[in-house]
Amino acid sequence: MKLWAISDLHLGVMANRQGLRALPAYPGDWLILAGDICESTELLVEAFTLCTQKFAKVFWVPGNHELWLVDRRREFMTSPMKYAELVQAARRLGVVTPEDPWVVFPPTGEVIVPLFTLYDYSFRPDHVSREGVIAWAAEIDNVCSDEVAIKPGSMKTMDHWNAMLCDAAEARFMRELAPDARTILVSHFPLREDLVRIPRVPRFTPWCGTRRTQEWHVRYRAVVAISGHLHVRHTDWRDGVRFEEVSLGYARQWDPAKGLQHYLRLVCGAGD
Repeated sequence: MKLWAISDLHLGVMANRQGLRALPAYPGDWLILAGDICESTELLVEAFTLCTQKFAKVFWVPGNHELWLVDRRREFMTSPMKYAELVQAARRLGVVTPEDPWVVFPPTGEVIVPLFTLYDYSFRPDHVSREGVIAWAAEIDNVCSDEVAIKPGSMKTMDHWNAMLCDAAEARFMRELAPDARTILVSHFPLREDLVRIPRVPRFTPWCGTRRTQEWHVRYRAVVAISGHLHVRHTDWRDGVRFEEVSLGYARQWDPAKGLQHYLRLVCGAGD
């Protein structure tokens, strides 16, 4: 029994959809989908359906692309409302979300913790103010499309939404995590700023996470922390904890000839 992870499937790209549809079945294994599966609710439901047919259990955390509002027929929709609908769609198919009870991975006894966190523009140089960060990124055309595609609604700003999510996550850890439990932390955004290495878009960092999560891997006794978002697959170690960036990416960033299975990252399980 193995636990696999992948993120950033971006199923709006036909080659990526074909890759997921052709993925072999792993009937005894579990799968983590670490966000940015697609923007479309319909495609996300298809992805959940396919993955639950191919794996024994599936976990999902949202990325920023899931929060994009792409259905122009629903002009009053906000991103928090869309997230709530996606959670319900996942639950109908048995997919575990950040809103559900945590699950222990049987071979290791580690608690799989799906996290919904965002960003608050704190991943920026010290000389750049919060008020000036978007203009700073725009100087070299690095502004994220989230600025127009995500509507925080009653949360007002991404900073505010992220603060509420982090507060809720920390309260849940205090309330539910046993003192001796070890965890597998799953988020879309990297938990630490020093894991963000994206030289092709060097000023994109403000949309890559929050300093609030910098020490969560230590505080919550992580064995491994899974993330995506960067489209730069790599393994890092901090404080004895393994950090895995598990993005697939757009068509130019992976080789369809190898099959999507080549890009599944083994988190833990038999054969470790």
